[in-house]
Amino acid sequence: MALKIAMIGAGSIGFTRRLMHDILTVPELQDTTFTFMDISERNLGMVTQLARRDVEFNKLPAKVESTTSQREAVTGADYVICMIRQGGLDAFALDIDIPLKYSVDQCVGDTLCAGGIMYGQRTIPALLNICKDIREVAQPDALFLNYSNPMAMNTWACNLYGGVKTIGLCHGVQGAHWQIAHVIELWAKKEGLLAEDQSLHRKEVDVICAGINHQTWFVKVQWRGMDMLPRLLELFEAHPEYQETEKVRIDVLRRFGYYSTESNGHFSEYVPWYRKRVDEIPQWIDLSSWINGETGGYLRVCTEGRNWFETDFPNWMKEEPPTIGPERRSEEHGSYIIEGLETGRTYRGHFNVVNQGHITNLPDGCVIEIPGYVDKNGINMPVVGDLPMACAATCSASVRVQQMSMEAAVHGDVTLLKQAMLHDPLAGAVCNPEEVWQMTDEMLVAQAQWLPNYAGEIDAARARLAAHEANGTRVKLQNTRGAARLQIKSVEEMARDKAAARANATAADKGKMTKASAH
Repeated sequence: MALKIAMIGAGSIGFTRRLMHDILTVPELQDTTFTFMDISERNLGMVTQLARRDVEFNKLPAKVESTTSQREAVTGADYVICMIRQGGLDAFALDIDIPLKYSVDQCVGDTLCAGGIMYGQRTIPALLNICKDIREVAQPDALFLNYSNPMAMNTWACNLYGGVKTIGLCHGVQGAHWQIAHVIELWAKKEGLLAEDQSLHRKEVDVICAGINHQTWFVKVQWRGMDMLPRLLELFEAHPEYQETEKVRIDVLRRFGYYSTESNGHFSEYVPWYRKRVDEIPQWIDLSSWINGETGGYLRVCTEGRNWFETDFPNWMKEEPPTIGPERRSEEHGSYIIEGLETGRTYRGHFNVVNQGHITNLPDGCVIEIPGYVDKNGINMPVVGDLPMACAATCSASVRVQQMSMEAAVHGDVTLLKQAMLHDPLAGAVCNPEEVWQMTDEMLVAQAQWLPNYAGEIDAARARLAAHEANGTRVKLQNTRGAARLQIKSVEEMARDKAAARANATAADKGKMTKASAH
């Protein structure tokens, strides 16, 4: 079919190589031209070398091009895939470290709360710039597939202000679907409904999941015609691993009656209940994996993965490339969407789209995550109806924060940005209004180089901070590493377990990374 697929932010080794491999498992897509683009020539060069070796080794007709010019990459593209991290790990560290001084303890900080809101301020202008290039030089009706967080804010801005049809993609539903399959399997074996040597694939468990990204709820779970929703709490509480690693999600399941897609650590920072008192945080988290609630856990594993890739890259080039085939295809939605649109094979997944009456008790225009179907007719999203009231209430609070954050990023509106921070469930539970105002100013000043939308506001923010310092009205700051911060491993420490270090560096889904040594 000779498609051109532009991949923006292609210096991200995990996503870039994984998604290219996934697409190339489809016979009709094997003559695709991939154009990798990144602002880091070094990272781009390393990923391009690996990708070209992969294509050559597998004797595929695909082509891999690379450029540091975004416009060149997008020119003539049928699909544009975005996986940028605006500001890189330097900005990400500020998203975690500055809020900690104000007692806002985040595990991830890339979707909501102080870190996610600031991530949106950096990322939305960059995405709108990509949309401009798509409108002007890509193929007519080119589809924009966004993997960059904060997912809902970004996808909302691109559809409302970017003028480009944008679908947001996340693997949270698949991960939680697997968990549900595992607890049902354990129960079914005890009940004699499955043999001990049988396993349960998630596709055997029918689900409907709906909500907003990272706050999506399993409102229907069926196995062999049985409604499993009433049993889920009992099954999760009985699971030997999840009863320790998913305490937040299980507690919400206990009180709401519905299981959420997002991990223990992620979910704990989206609501006001589990991370607002430092001494209580340890009772809700587990440090066997960063994603279970470790302070700054995602920043740590991303930093370790990048450091290992840059160190170990020469060894990657010496090894035989992997075989590209359907048996190694991941569960990331991107390749299946492209396959469905181009070949007509039907694919069902969960996608982030603009709400147009699909969830009837969330606002139209916001970005929701619901089941969708893809084939030659396009991407079709059925109506879900009302969410359960408690689920809708939790989502609604976040939706308004997302809306204010998105509008603030588009217009460079500091007041609206501070109001978004104030209304964020966790930041608002931890901070008083003046703490929110000063924290936001401090983050604006520290991240000024990545915030062209606030160029005219940075000096004023800096002046406000200086005035508080001079007249003694600056709020009291905390000198803390957080409730559960682990040390970033050195390359030498990672070398003690090279297999784990390699797995981290190559992982598109960092949620699968486990085990870290305590500081």
